[in-house]
Amino acid sequence: MLLCMVRPLVAALIFAALSGFAPHAHAANVTVLVKPGVPMYQPGQKKSHGMLVFPTIQNALDHAPQPTDGGRVIIRITPGIYHERIWVAQNRPNVELLGLGKSPADTVIVSNHYAKESGGTFFTETAEIAGNGFIADNVTFENSAGPVGQAVAVSVLADRVIFKHCRFLGYQDTLFANYGRQYYVDDYISGAVDFIFGNATAVFDHSLIHAVGPGYLTAQSRLSADSTTGYVIRDSRITLAPRIWASGRTVALGRPWRDYSRVIYLNTYMPKGISPQGFSKWGRSQNYRTTFYAESGSTGPGADPAGRPAWERKLNAAEVESFEPQNFLRGSDDWNPLAEAAKLP
Repeated sequence: MLLCMVRPLVAALIFAALSGFAPHAHAANVTVLVKPGVPMYQPGQKKSHGMLVFPTIQNALDHAPQPTDGGRVIIRITPGIYHERIWVAQNRPNVELLGLGKSPADTVIVSNHYAKESGGTFFTETAEIAGNGFIADNVTFENSAGPVGQAVAVSVLADRVIFKHCRFLGYQDTLFANYGRQYYVDDYISGAVDFIFGNATAVFDHSLIHAVGPGYLTAQSRLSADSTTGYVIRDSRITLAPRIWASGRTVALGRPWRDYSRVIYLNTYMPKGISPQGFSKWGRSQNYRTTFYAESGSTGPGADPAGRPAWERKLNAAEVESFEPQNFLRGSDDWNPLAEAAKLP
């Protein structure tokens, strides 16, 4: 009986080889370590305890072997403060940054570039992510320039991106979520002015969004009514620095950076100090007439619906369901970011 089973299997393998097909194999990952103080990578460098070791994150991004079968490049980062700017290029897909500390505060990537000294907002980022399939877990990304104008901590220009247990620290324009599908879960994002901005299709799930000064939480920039982009902030919590509401100033849920800006808050806690109107018209701008701004299930003293304007959308059950991450981020390839994130530590 066993022989009868083996012969067809051997024949199938021979046929596959002759036909140019091979049985499916699981993709192999490449794992490397970042440890400050070790020498810079040199060609032919030997492995240490079974993996290559690099002194900086960018050195690892530049020289870690790239799997040829769709596997991931997993960069394990020793706790510490990394004063560097990193770039995950388009030809570096499926990179995973994994902080090895007990919390994201133990592994910090930080720089302090800002627009006035750098030649514009998009020359300031501490980290630029352009490679699809990027993942970061247990890492802090910081732009420490402070209240000096635009200063980006992370610029994300890639599809199928996940940040889990990460911190994004800045003041103005902290997180540029501008392209592709992006999933943020159990994260902390801080800033004051437009500190989540851009035109990605993004969900912020079970995250804490902290305003350190009066301003706008979001500046989403959808360009047309039929575009699939937008921000969904779901099952999250907003907090404000006490000096904001003590001064009598407020924080808006968002402002329409572009005509068709789209932001949806689902089941999110809103504290005292959130603008009674929720979203801002942004001065004399008429963009609010074409925006898609909505809330459903908001709670807390800043969630009083009585002050919300007539142009804020009211969502029915089907619309709420459409903005759940497994639906909003699915795409034509049936991406399941919840399943992917669940595999992470």
